[in-house]
Amino acid sequence: MTEAPVMIRPDWDVAGTVRALATTRQGGVSQGVWSSFNLGAQCGDQPDAVARNRRRLGTMLPAAPRWLRQVHGQRVIHLDDWQEGIEADGAWTDRPGQVVAILTADCLPVLLADRDGRVVAGLHGGWRGLAAGILAEGVAALPVLPERLSAWIGPAISAQAYEVDDSVRQAFSSQEASWSAYFSANARGRFQADLKGLAAAQLEAAGVGQVIDCQRCTADESRQFFSYRRDQGRCGRQASLIWLASTQG
Repeated sequence: MTEAPVMIRPDWDVAGTVRALATTRQGGVSQGVWSSFNLGAQCGDQPDAVARNRRRLGTMLPAAPRWLRQVHGQRVIHLDDWQEGIEADGAWTDRPGQVVAILTADCLPVLLADRDGRVVAGLHGGWRGLAAGILAEGVAALPVLPERLSAWIGPAISAQAYEVDDSVRQAFSSQEASWSAYFSANARGRFQADLKGLAAAQLEAAGVGQVIDCQRCTADESRQFFSYRRDQGRCGRQASLIWLASTQG
C-alpha cells in the first residue's frame, strides 16, 4: 500500500479561515526520478501517474487546484480569470473554496494571506521572476494594506546550494544596490545566491508586515523534495497551495 502524502503546513499568524499546505515528494505513485508524489504535468513523468497523484491531493482540498503555466514572469491573476493553460506566475482569490497552486522544484513558493482571512495568494519566485518584480506585483494586486499581509516562503533552494554567474547578480544589483549583499563570491569565480533573502527583502520593501521562511532546502533534502538543480533537470515538482475556508478551523 502506498504511503500517505507528507505535508508541511505554515506556522504563521493569520485567521483560521486561511488554509495552506506544501507537499513533499513522499506519498505518491510516480516512479524513477519522479518518485513519488510528483504533481508536475510538464516534467516528463507518465501522465497517468501525475493524474493519480493530483487526484490524491484533491482529496485534501475543497476543490481542484487552479494550476498555472508558470513562465518566470510577473503576471498575477485573480482566480476568477483562470482558464486551463493560462500563463501566470501568481494568483490570488477572495472567494472561499478556490485553491491557488504553485509548482516548484527549487524556485520559491511564496504564500500570502491577510491576517483577517479575507484574501490569499500564491507566487512563483525563481531568480528571473524575483528580478522581474513578481513579489511586488503580487502584493500590489491584493485589495488589502500590505502591512496586514503575512508571507510564508516555502521549501526552496538555499544559498549554499545555488550557484549563479555574475549576470544574475547584476540583474538585481542594477535595480537596487543593496541586493548585492545576497550574493557571496565563491572559489570558482561565481556567486552563491540567497534567493530566500532576496525574497524577504523584496517583501519587506513592498510593506508586508510579516515574513516567515520555512527554513527548508529542496537541494539538501533529497528524500523530502524534488530539486531541479540537484537532479540536473530530471525531477518532479512539489506544490504549495492556499485557499480560504468558509469557517474558522
